[in-house]
Amino acid sequence: MASSFLFFPHKLKLQKLLLSAAVFSALLSLIVADSSSQPPYACDSSNPVTKTLPFCRTSLPIKQRARDLVSRLTLDEKVLQLVNTAPAIPRLGIPAYEWWSEALHGVAHVGYGIRLNGTIPAATSFPQVILTAASFDENLWYQIGQAIGTEARAVYNAGQAKGMTFWAPNINIFRDPRWGRGQETPGEDPLMTGKYSVAFVRGIQGDAIEGGKLGNQLKASACCKHFTAYDLDRWNGMTRYVFDAKVTMQDMADTYQPPFESCVEKGKASGIMCAYNRVNGVPSCADHHLLTVTARKEWKFNGYITSDCDAVSIIHDAQGYAKIPEDAVADVLRAGMDVNCGTYLKEHAKSAVEMKKVPIPYVDRALRNLFAVRMRLGLFDGNPTKLPFGQIGPDQVCSQQHQNLALQAAREGIVLLKNSAKLLPLSKSNTHSLAVIGHNGDDPKTLRGNYAGIPCRSVTPFQGLNSYVKNTVYHRGCNWANCTEATIDQAVQIVKSVDYVVLVMGLDQTQEREDFDRTELGLPGKQDALIAEVAKAAKRPVILVILSGGPVDISSAKYNEKIGSIMWAGYPGQAGGTAIAEIIFGDHNPGGRLPLTWYPRDFIKFPMTDMRMRADPSTGYPGRTYRFYNGPKVYEFGYGLSYSNYLYEFTSVTESKLDLSHPTASQPAINSDSVRYRLVSDLDKKFCESRAVNVTIGVRNEGEMAGKHSVLLFVKPSKPVNGSPVKQLVGFKRLEINAGERSEIEFLVSPCEHVSKASEEGLMIIEEGSYSLFVGDVEHPFDIFV
Repeated sequence: MASSFLFFPHKLKLQKLLLSAAVFSALLSLIVADSSSQPPYACDSSNPVTKTLPFCRTSLPIKQRARDLVSRLTLDEKVLQLVNTAPAIPRLGIPAYEWWSEALHGVAHVGYGIRLNGTIPAATSFPQVILTAASFDENLWYQIGQAIGTEARAVYNAGQAKGMTFWAPNINIFRDPRWGRGQETPGEDPLMTGKYSVAFVRGIQGDAIEGGKLGNQLKASACCKHFTAYDLDRWNGMTRYVFDAKVTMQDMADTYQPPFESCVEKGKASGIMCAYNRVNGVPSCADHHLLTVTARKEWKFNGYITSDCDAVSIIHDAQGYAKIPEDAVADVLRAGMDVNCGTYLKEHAKSAVEMKKVPIPYVDRALRNLFAVRMRLGLFDGNPTKLPFGQIGPDQVCSQQHQNLALQAAREGIVLLKNSAKLLPLSKSNTHSLAVIGHNGDDPKTLRGNYAGIPCRSVTPFQGLNSYVKNTVYHRGCNWANCTEATIDQAVQIVKSVDYVVLVMGLDQTQEREDFDRTELGLPGKQDALIAEVAKAAKRPVILVILSGGPVDISSAKYNEKIGSIMWAGYPGQAGGTAIAEIIFGDHNPGGRLPLTWYPRDFIKFPMTDMRMRADPSTGYPGRTYRFYNGPKVYEFGYGLSYSNYLYEFTSVTESKLDLSHPTASQPAINSDSVRYRLVSDLDKKFCESRAVNVTIGVRNEGEMAGKHSVLLFVKPSKPVNGSPVKQLVGFKRLEINAGERSEIEFLVSPCEHVSKASEEGLMIIEEGSYSLFVGDVEHPFDIFV
């Protein structure tokens, strides 16, 4: 979701109504329910007005119930339901509903649907998504989704929620390191982002981790956003509201769309948000091919589609795509959008119908989708306390289990980038004094990142470290994250007298956020100078902790011998300070790995508006993300150290020569590089499964500490040609191995899924040739024949 281009809070206008006694009673019950701690719901069995209506009969299919409900509405009532703040329909006993709620990394009071100011004053604040992603742990992602879904339902049951539709996850590709919202995403890899979306969505909606158990009931509703190719907010005078993303069919097919396809097809998300930007000239929310042909018909999407906030109004007001407001309304409803975050449809949908821009069936389709989701949430099944999720109470919000999970997520995501001479972990018994220097050292707000709620509690890095070393002193060093003023001399004097120094530097939401992209990739202001002088003055090599969502060029620290250790802690959530301290003092062995490439600071010479993923040697354009980028890196995707050393070996690979010739498929084609290839679409699912390869990898922990370790398996062609990825992720698994022990993990590698690439026409193909699977520095070659 987004902060609005324009905010239009809903104002309910009570008009003179002639109500029967029964209808008046229904209205009164709605008002009472809204003002008490009771959750709002429709189809009260004690209400004589509604208990006999077909849309209240739980024995009927939801589609039939939704159709019956919509058939009973007047045009005026229909129009009012097409916006995020949908008013009550008293004559039918239907309460008001708010579509906009947020739960990106914890239940938040950012939208209009949730308030954390009653029986439940806070919710578990997990790490910002980019750090959680660094764990490469699908089970962890699922558990976080589960916890958020449980807390969301508890907030609803306590009467503090007007809706149960949460606009998360954000699964746009972190394409450019300057993007202010990259912190909200799982990173730059499409396969990993897709897997994150599936795990999170299954968790929050109440499905099993393996899927297939969801049915028609939703614990909470998840929404895949922002559909599609959205990864620029405000850069160099260009804003997301008018940006026209020029995307090739090739990049659309194998980079921008796959996460959404996974989110819908495998995750079974019940919501999609269309983005502000245009793609190849067409506004995302007015793109029939995107919303209807692709999402609903090809991917079988079952749910509602919302606009980003005021993304409908800008189609006319900012982009000039529609000549009049009614044209914009017609464009989005015909395209397949169902609800407008904002008020534009409330203001212009009726006139669009009257002008015959929009036939009523398009309005009815949108409303059926909307009410169907509300019914799947159980909001039309009578008293929620008697329903499956009705007994989830306030005691399950900020529970010890959920707070432990927030700590686990921070621990497992933090990435150790440097550890010269094994500086870390520090000795608990021999560290008698400590200095924490830096603006991010004792600021609980920075820990949260954006789209955060009110945390149960917060532990800053200073507080976490102080729990290990009582003689710990804190000095801010910089005035703010921009560090226009730095008290370097004071910091230098402090560090001269302590055993060890921990610098906690980096960014915060003043430097990267929604509607604000960065213009530089280095540390802001005088941060580099402060770090260098403190390191120079300290008795021993110092420890540098970077808090940020996006990557930072810290090359000077990387190569400074006085900086012994560096760790990246993202925005680690409410327990971030505890996790940082546990790693520094060896109570947790770090195992996080970077979910994105860290580029050098001169990467900013390439415009953010260039959406191309592939490199273009003729112009010096280096491409983007580890899959295509051919330039220098500060740190690469998947990089991360540990206090242990892990050795890999390919234990077994069931097949090293894959024959993909198919008796009923057409003959293979030849591309411009004279390489034979076959269309994936020519190979049926059963054939692809029959050609899958079982790969077993042995992993040995050569260190002295047990650790959780993520194994990343990649594939690469021996000679990348015609837009092939340099390498790409096949899969990842996290395992725990004791010191000195060995474990094995298995991957199933499908040539159709993992070795295919997109052609220039946007078709998935498999090219003949030699390839290698590799993990760490160990490779296993194999050949494909088509």
